[in-house]
Amino acid sequence: MSSNRYAVEVSEIEGAWRVRILDPDGREVFERTARDEAEARAFASTVDQHRGWLSEERFRRYYRIPEEV
Repeated sequence: MSSNRYAVEVSEIEGAWRVRILDPDGREVFERTARDEAEARAFASTVDQHRGWLSEERFRRYYRIPEEV
């Protein structure tokens, strides 16, 4: 079980799909748009796997999330 407290979220707003990474406090720290739902969900799945495998520190480095945002 991972101790990585980051979260990944997929949403669609007015036809635009996006994947967001949220920090442990629920703030958005990363966003990527996708051309459709399938692409968004595939990327979110990859992020979620990384979340399970990587420590928070390595996860931040991998996605280039500043330590203090």
